Amino acid sequence: MKELKFAARYVWRHLPQYILGILALYAVDLVNVYVPEYTGDIIDGLTEGVLNMDGAMRIVWMIVGMGAAIALGRFCWRFFIFGAARSIEKEIRGDMFGHLSTLSMRYYNEHKTGDLMAHFTNDLNAVRMLLGMTIISAFDATVMLILVLMKMVDYVSVKLTMVAVIPMLVIFFGDYFYGKAMHKRFKAKQEAFSHLTDQVQETVSGIRVIKAFVQEHKELAAFALTTKSTQDKNLRVVRLQALAMPLLDLVIGLSSLLALLYGGYLAIHGEITVGQFVAFNSYLGMLVWPMMAVGDCITSVSQGLASLGRIVGIMAEKPDIVNGEQTDHSITGLRGEIALNHLTFAYPGHEDVKVLEDVSVRIAQGETLAVIGRTGSGKTTLPSLLLRLYDVPDGMITIDGRDVKEIPLAVLRENIACVPQDNFLFSDTLQSNIAFGSHDKTLASVEHAAKMACIHDNIVEFPEQYQTMVGERGVTLSGGQKQRSSIARALMKDAPVLILDDALSAVDTDTERNILDNLKAIRQGCTTIIIAHRISTIQDADHILVLDDGRVEEYGTHEELLKNDGLYRSLFNKQQLEKQLRDEHPEEGGEQHA
Repeated sequence: MKELKFAARYVWRHLPQYILGILALYAVDLVNVYVPEYTGDIIDGLTEGVLNMDGAMRIVWMIVGMGAAIALGRFCWRFFIFGAARSIEKEIRGDMFGHLSTLSMRYYNEHKTGDLMAHFTNDLNAVRMLLGMTIISAFDATVMLILVLMKMVDYVSVKLTMVAVIPMLVIFFGDYFYGKAMHKRFKAKQEAFSHLTDQVQETVSGIRVIKAFVQEHKELAAFALTTKSTQDKNLRVVRLQALAMPLLDLVIGLSSLLALLYGGYLAIHGEITVGQFVAFNSYLGMLVWPMMAVGDCITSVSQGLASLGRIVGIMAEKPDIVNGEQTDHSITGLRGEIALNHLTFAYPGHEDVKVLEDVSVRIAQGETLAVIGRTGSGKTTLPSLLLRLYDVPDGMITIDGRDVKEIPLAVLRENIACVPQDNFLFSDTLQSNIAFGSHDKTLASVEHAAKMACIHDNIVEFPEQYQTMVGERGVTLSGGQKQRSSIARALMKDAPVLILDDALSAVDTDTERNILDNLKAIRQGCTTIIIAHRISTIQDADHILVLDDGRVEEYGTHEELLKNDGLYRSLFNKQQLEKQLRDEHPEEGGEQHA
C-alpha cells in the first residue's frame, strides 16, 4: 500500500490527462466491438439475399469510418497517458534527486553509488511502464473483456459463449501464482543490476589503480562472476515468462477449438447464422488480447511495485542532520569565533571507537589554528563536525558563542569554505569549478582567486585556458593542480572561516610558501584552520593543536612546542632530517612538483 499511495500522489497531479486518455481508450474499445457485428450483418444479408450492394457498401463505409475513429482514439490515449507517465517519471526523478541531496553522510557511507544509479535507470523505467502501458493494458483488457462478452452473449449465443470461455477461467487462477513469483524474481533481478552498475562505476573510477597494479585479469574475472549472476537473475524472469506464454496460448487455442466445433454444430442446425458464427470467431480473437494482457499486466505490476518499493525506501530515508527546534533563523552570518569544548566524537555505528576525545580549543576571529598529528589522530574529522556533516552533543562546538545546532545549516555552510583531502572537481571547465559555490562567477574574480592559489600560471598555459574541461573528478590534472584549483574555489567563496584539510600536501615548498603568504594577506580578520602533516605548512600559525589518537597531546605556538620534548618536536626533527637527506641526495629524494 505504501508504494501505491506514493504513486497515487503523482497520478493525482495528472488526473485530467489520465481521464482524457481513458475516455479515448473506452471510445476505441466501444467502436471496436461493433465491427464484427457489422461484418456478420453483411454476410447474413448477402447470404439471405436481403441486402443489396448499395446497402453492403453503406455498412462497409461505416466500418471504414470506425477504423478512422479508432486510429484517432488510439493517438489520443497514447498522447495523454504516455505523456502523463513520462511527466511522472521526470517528477519522481527530480524529487528523488532532490531528496538524496538532503540526506546525511551516514546514508552515503552505507549505500553504493552504483545502486543509487540503478534507481534512476531501471527502477524508474519500470515505474513509468506501470503508470503508462500497464494502466492502459489493465483498463483496455477489462473493458474489452466486458464489452466482447456482452456482444458474444447478446449478438450470438449464451451457450456458445459459456463453452468457449470456460477454459479461459484457468488463466485467472494461474495469474495469482504467476504474479507472486514474478514479483520476487524481478526484485532479485533489479538488485543484481544494481550490483553490476556499482561494480562498473567502481572499476572505471579506479582504473588507474587497476592498471598500476596489473589487476585487469582479476577485475575481469570478478566482473564475469557479476554478469553471470545478473544473467541468471534475468533468465529466471525470462523462464517464468517463457513458461506462462505457451500455457496461455494453449488455453486460448483450446477455447478456439471448442468454439469452432460447437459453433459449427449450432450453425449447421440453424441455431445461429453463418454471419453470427463468423462474428463469434472474430469476438473470440478479440478476447485473446485481454487474456494476454492479464499476464503482461501482472508482469508489469510486479516489476513496477518492486521498483516502487526500492524508490519508496529511498524517499522514506530521513536526514540525520537538519535544522531543529533550537535553530535560530535570525542568524544570517558568522564572525568566525570557534570553540571546541571537551569535544568527543565517534562515527555512527562505531560508537565504541572514539575518533576525538576531550578536545578543547578556542579560536578567536581572525586567528589561524593549525592542527597536526600522526595519521589516524582525528584531524580530518574536525572539518566534518564544524560543517555539521555529523552531529555532536550540545555545547561541544560553538561558533560566535552559539551552539552549532542553533545556526541554520545553510548559514553555517555558506560561511565556511573547506578544501577537503579529497580534492573533488566536476567534469566541467576550470572556470566553473573554481566559481562553484560563489555568487560572483566572473572571469576576473576567478583569475584573482587562481592567482592567490598559485594556479593561474598553469591554467593560462592550457590551450583553452579557463575554459579547459577537466576529466571526471579532475583526472586530467595533476595532484598539485587539483589541490590549488580547490583552494581557489574556496577563496572565491570569501567565507569568514576557511578550512584547509591537508590541502598543500601535493605542492612544493616554494609554492606552499607563496600560497600561505597570499592567504595571510587577503584573509585579514578571517579565521583559518590549517590541517597538515608538514610542519613547514603550519609553523606560522597563531596556535598549533597537536593531536595523538584523538586526544590533545600539545597546544601552543611553533616556538613554544619546540621547547617541549614532545610529539611536535619529534615530528619536526624527523622532517628536518628528511629535508637534509633530500638536499644532500636530490637525485634519490627528488622534489614534489605541483
